[in-house]
Amino acid sequence: ENGVISDFEVTERMLKYFIDKVHEEVLSFMPRPRIIISVPLGLTEVERKAVEDATLHAGAREIFLVEQPMAAAIGTRLPIQDASGTLIVNLGGGITQIAVLSLGGVVNWKSLLIAGNEMDKNIIQYVREHFNLLLGERSAEDLKISIGSAEELKEPIETKIRGRDLITGLPKEITITSNHIYAALSRSIHTIIDTIRDTIESTPPELVADIYERGIMLTGGGAMLRGLDRAISQEIKVSAHIADDPVTTVVRGAGIILEDFENLKSILLSGTKEELLRR
Repeated sequence: ENGVISDFEVTERMLKYFIDKVHEEVLSFMPRPRIIISVPLGLTEVERKAVEDATLHAGAREIFLVEQPMAAAIGTRLPIQDASGTLIVNLGGGITQIAVLSLGGVVNWKSLLIAGNEMDKNIIQYVREHFNLLLGERSAEDLKISIGSAEELKEPIETKIRGRDLITGLPKEITITSNHIYAALSRSIHTIIDTIRDTIESTPPELVADIYERGIMLTGGGAMLRGLDRAISQEIKVSAHIADDPVTTVVRGAGIILEDFENLKSILLSGTKEELLRR
């Protein structure tokens, strides 16, 4: 929940399932795996230990943690080990993380609990207040994906949705447009944009110049919201780019780290390997 483990046992069972599946499909006699786990920025020691313990109990041999924006940047092949500055915005399900990267580290960052899940709640609340219709979370997410927009469209996209009428209690169908979804999401979108602006303003000037030259990289499922890149570019006056297949950038980055471990191990959270080897 919000990027951290909320149920230890479920997390452990999930990890064990995937580890066992790899053993079945690849080599049954393969040793316990080395695992890279992506974690949010600002993880506490307690939260970090919960991740490590769950992964160890699931059958891992070695565990290494990498911060999600760093993994996302590696997944998009950004030059994170250069001395220049890179700004990445990772819009996940529970959390949005904004980070300035340079020399293989995080120079400046901010995070907020406004991301995909919160946007779904925004849509549910809007439809409830304006149409007296109760939507489920899945229906709200489908609306966001199909006609959601971070900007008002001159030619709105329409669709029909079904839910429960809050007055009669009976099923009801209405027509809703992309501009309704924009209205539902506008406050959350502007909060994200304001936080990006705050991050840039608190970044060292020499790195800000690099950001203006390179632009902002958007990753995570939230980056696919229609027009979000344009809305950010217009407000911040810095070009924003959506990564190729933004949903998988973090996991691709973790895979690249495993493949090129010796060259990239310096970007992992310090002390993880040594702590585990002493256990």
